[in-house]
Amino acid sequence: MTAPHTPSHQPSADDSWAAPPSYAVAPAPGDDGPGLPAELIQAAVVAVVLTVSGALLGLLWEKLAPRVPLVADEKAVFLKEIEGEQAIGADGTFILLALGFGLVSGIAVFLWRRRGGIPLVVGLALGGLLASVVAWRLGLLFGPGDDVVARAKEVGPGVAFDAPLKLNALGALLAWPIAALAAHLGLTALFGPRDPEYALHAAWPPEAYPHPHPNSPNPGLRKDGPGA
Repeated sequence: MTAPHTPSHQPSADDSWAAPPSYAVAPAPGDDGPGLPAELIQAAVVAVVLTVSGALLGLLWEKLAPRVPLVADEKAVFLKEIEGEQAIGADGTFILLALGFGLVSGIAVFLWRRRGGIPLVVGLALGGLLASVVAWRLGLLFGPGDDVVARAKEVGPGVAFDAPLKLNALGALLAWPIAALAAHLGLTALFGPRDPEYALHAAWPPEAYPHPHPNSPNPGLRKDGPGA
């Protein structure tokens, strides 16, 4: 008759492998932002301010854009310089001014809030686009009139006069929002707040850890915590 099999080691209350500690993941304290309602208000403020500032771009464009000279005779109105590049220069002036305004607005919004967020980015892009539209229409309004025939009769045959200001490439309206987003996103990536770091917090304090058993596969464990 064989004796019943008995384990060589009976677990005791002070066995370190009886109840391993549990761990919980907790985020480190950080800035959670002002909240969605406040972010929406800030985005609306940014969009309105940028839209109003588009008037300044329109005035500068009207003053700095090169003019297209026209000349008339008794029958029709003609370009004075057939190979002139003034029309292209008007588009280029608008794009350069819009890029400058976009960079300034993107930097200003970052310095104001120093953080990103979808509402703020949307407000920045929408405000830049609306500002470009305001600048475009205001430049046309303050530029030379659209009635070319009346202008030709006013100045007389053979006398040069300015053609109406035009924006031939409507894609130039995207220069402001693109530059603003690039500046803001770049500054946010370099200097904005980082995501909260996560740390492991043991459910047991170190002083509550049990003594390791002599037959433990890792006798190097000490009372002050695993792996210490």
